[in-house]
Amino acid sequence: MTEAKILRLNRAGVPLGWLTREEAATAVVNDKVIWTLGDSTLQIRGGVNRAGKQSVLNLPTIVACEGRVKLDDFHPPLLNRYLFRRDENICLYCGVSFPVAQLSRDHVVPVSRGGKDSWINVVTACRRCNHRKADRTPEEAGMELIAIPFAPNRYEFLYLANRLVLADQMEFLKSQFSRKERWPALVEG
Repeated sequence: MTEAKILRLNRAGVPLGWLTREEAATAVVNDKVIWTLGDSTLQIRGGVNRAGKQSVLNLPTIVACEGRVKLDDFHPPLLNRYLFRRDENICLYCGVSFPVAQLSRDHVVPVSRGGKDSWINVVTACRRCNHRKADRTPEEAGMELIAIPFAPNRYEFLYLANRLVLADQMEFLKSQFSRKERWPALVEG
């Protein structure tokens, strides 16, 4: 079972990544959390004292932590699990949804013909369509893309990188999505 994580922001409110409950608890008890967002909380239960009371630590689901704010170009890693999630496990040639085991990464402009292994040149394809397209462009293969590949921004990537995004976390991340209508509401609240 996947456990919900805490969204970590820098002091300027830019998301940096996901924390486990234990990592977030360490930040909270060490006074590294500057401010928090969100309505929901996650709990960590501790030991039981002599009076028979169990310690409980309520953790906010979005925390801003101490640290330097540095501006950098964000380059999300291109892994198949993120690519397939970006394309919602749909083959962008035939439009059919497939289990992950039946999907592959297709280069719109083949690498052998100068295409790059980059977010804007790769799409999710079923094995059948990828084989049919072979070492050709979609136009040469007589195949049409049903969506344009794009590189996710930092907010979109954090959504792709977490299997269980809570409602308040999704609300925060989705506010900066470049194509809001494209993303499913796969959240728990």
